[in-house]
Order: sequence, then C-alpha cells, then structure tokens
Amino acid sequence: MKLNTPRWWYVRDSNHARVTRTVLKPLGWIWAAVTARRIARTQSVDPGCALISVGNLTVGGSGKTPVARETLRLLRAAGVEAQGLSRGYGGRLEGPVRVDPQVHTAEDVGDEPLMLAQGSPVWIARDRVAGARSAVVGGAKALVLDDGHQNPALKKTVSLIIVDGETRGDEWPFGDGSVFPSGPMREPLKAGLARADAVVVMLPTDVDDADPELLAVFGALPVFVARLTPEGPPPSGPQVGFAGIAKPWKVERSLKAAGCDLADFVPFPDHAAYSAATMTFLTDRAAVFDAGLVTTEKDWVRLTPGQRAHVTAWPVVARFEDEAAFAAFLTKRIQSAR
Repeated sequence: MKLNTPRWWYVRDSNHARVTRTVLKPLGWIWAAVTARRIARTQSVDPGCALISVGNLTVGGSGKTPVARETLRLLRAAGVEAQGLSRGYGGRLEGPVRVDPQVHTAEDVGDEPLMLAQGSPVWIARDRVAGARSAVVGGAKALVLDDGHQNPALKKTVSLIIVDGETRGDEWPFGDGSVFPSGPMREPLKAGLARADAVVVMLPTDVDDADPELLAVFGALPVFVARLTPEGPPPSGPQVGFAGIAKPWKVERSLKAAGCDLADFVPFPDHAAYSAATMTFLTDRAAVFDAGLVTTEKDWVRLTPGQRAHVTAWPVVARFEDEAAFAAFLTKRIQSAR
C-alpha cells in the first residue's frame, strides 16, 4: 500500500515529529550505508555516448522529470540526437523497449516515461546498461537518464541535481537532513553533492529569487534556476483538484496561484493508480461543489481513456531563467567528453 508523503519530512526543525524521526533514524542509517556501498562497489559502464543524468537527493517532488523533458528538448533543438532513458517505474514491461505513446500506457511503461515520450524518443529498461545500448543502436548520440543520481551502472558525462527551491515558512528541501524513512533524503546531502556537476533549483512561479541560504549550500557548483510554468491557464469555473505526486500540496498551491477557483483538493500517494472506485469518489466530490475535475499531466496519463473524458489535465513545463547558459553548459560538457 502506498502512503502519502509526510509533510514533516520537509520541515527543517527536527523537533517536528521528533519521536517518529528518532524511531526511524536507524533505518535511515542502514539505507544510507547500503546506497553508499552500492555506489562505491559498482563499476560504471560507458554507454557509448554522452549521458546526462537528471536526479535528485530526495525521494521526489523536485521537478526532476520536467527538467529531463526540457533537457531533451534543448539538446534536440541544438541538433543533438538526444533520447531519454528511464527505469520505467510503475510499468509492467522490463525492457529495453522504446516507448510509443500511441501504443503503450502508464501501466506498461510508467507515467514519467510516457510523459517524456510526448516530445522525444524514450527507452525504458530495468537494466539501465541494456537500455543504453539499445538506445545507442537506435541512433542516440546523447542520453538523458531520468532519476539516475543514485544509480552507478552507467558512466555519466553530466550529473544534474534538481532541488525544490521552496523555502517559505518552515519548508526546506532537505528537511532536517535525515535519510529515508526518517526524512526525505536518499543519501546524505554532502555525499550526493560530491558527485554532482551542477544544480537546478526549481522555484515556484510566485517567488522572485532563490533563497541565498539555499544557494550557499551548493558551494562552487554551477546553479541554474528554473520554474515549472503552466502551458495554459487552469480550467474555468469551480474545480476539484487531485494529484498523486510526491508533494501534492505543491499542485494545490500552484493551482491557486494560477487563479484556479479551487473548491477542494484531494492528495494521493506518488504514482497512485486510480481505480473505478476512486474515480467515483472524485466525481461525487466534484458534484457536491458543482465543479470540474483537474489534475496534473503525470496523473492524467495514468487514467483510462474513459476517465480522461471527465478530467482536465493541467500541464506544466520546466523553463530556465537563463536557457542559453544552461544549454551552453550541457554542450560544453558533451563536447569535452568526446
């Protein structure tokens, strides 16, 4: 059974949920040790082309997949035959297989690869090495590896870390620094940053500048600022929103910031599957408010065609404040690796 992300994970003050954090702390030590050992002992394989890893240091909710999609778009716009590579989390196919949005569903390949494949060739493979080799045979000159920072199987040309830039109130992207399950970290902050080549800070649309205290955490690493920008306005009239992502409250906040008449919002666990019973509940909930249903693109692709007919998708895309600088950084790294 999937559980909703605890809000206290992202509270900097360790006194929040103090007992729970303390009880779970030993499990976090084990998780960190296992991750460090796996990274240290794995011999990375050269994929045969440039590889840009888009990852994060937390268990989710940073905007990693939109950045992967934007990275693919920028590389392809520059004339680089860039293709995506993903584990295909949540899908039944082991791969390697090239994702076909006209044929595959989220149940086949996972929701995130299906989103990426709307604009670029994307491969899914449980075995990342096999997936990379298939992509290269299929013509890839560069690979964008979605969620690859803790996966050492492939030799990386560039390792990007995506960080949620929301620091208002008591929020902090790394919480109190504890490793899962006592906190949101996949590994200790220092260890994760040591393998990074650059950081992408994802700012909310209603925040002007990144928090200087957050930027100071990254030391000398290059930092690029990006935002999740809606492709259009939210649907008009009263709406009941829902989302099954790592930080569903960010969707609620973004809808309100975009002017949505949000009558209610229902959070679900990340990658949640929407059963007929769940959709009936949501439809009934919308009827109470005489409202429509709105959700994220990532959630929408997990719905059946029949369910989609009653739900509006509200897509957002990652856009860099200095797109030229980010593209030049990638191009320089790729060229120097040849």
